[in-house]
This record gives sequence, C-alpha cells and structure tokens, in this order.
Amino acid sequence: MAQSENSAQRFEHINDVTAEVLDAAIEVHRFLGAGALESTYSLCLTQELRLRSLVVRTQVALPLVYKGVSVDAGYRLDMLVEERVVVELKAVDRIAPVHHAQLISYLRLSGHKVGLLLNFNVPRMIDGVVRHVNRL
Repeated sequence: MAQSENSAQRFEHINDVTAEVLDAAIEVHRFLGAGALESTYSLCLTQELRLRSLVVRTQVALPLVYKGVSVDAGYRLDMLVEERVVVELKAVDRIAPVHHAQLISYLRLSGHKVGLLLNFNVPRMIDGVVRHVNRL
C-alpha cells in the first residue's frame, strides 16, 4: 500500500488530522519552548508531521479570484496538512483579531473547512491553539 493511501485510511476523519497536528505542535513546543522564530517552528512542525506519516505542504500559494479573474495577491498558507487542515503559525505575544481574520479568510478563499491557528510564543502550547471551522 502506498504511503498516501495508508495516510488517507489512517486519517479518515478531519478531527483525527487536527488531533495529530496538535499533538505534533505540543511535541515541537516541548523541544523548542517559547521564543524561537516562526520559521523555526514551521520547519520543526513540518518535520514532526512528516515523521508521523502525514502529508504536509508548506507555503501553499492561494490564488484570489476577483470577478472571474485570478489575481496573485501573494496569499500563502503556512501549511496544508493531509489536504484538509489549514495551519497558520505564529510566534507572537498574543493572538490578535487580525490573526483570526487571516485564518478565516484563508479558509473561505481555499474552500477548506477546518483551520488551526497555532501560537508558539506561550508557556503551554495548549494556550496557543485556536480552531476555526468554515461554515461553507
């Protein structure tokens, strides 16, 4: 069985994918702690997810279609896990309303249903997790 088929069977439900992403984020946070660069968390989380046999794409271009015309607005998803879960990473003092708006916009524009906003600059990783659901 190919790795992608095995992964698809293992992560049939979107909640299984989000749970695995959260567990991986906690593992990365245990190793690095707070205070690292967002790019460092991204590299380590990508590696951790791949070690867990999840399919991860990073810096995924997100085209914007305005009145029928594709416009390159420069939007990029930090991560797309298992082609189902959008993951937006932060390393900030606190999550601001604009960060929520960013993830909600990415979900709407991409057509994906679930997104995770992960802020690694917290004492406990669980305090830096926000889950959004796109009510399509």
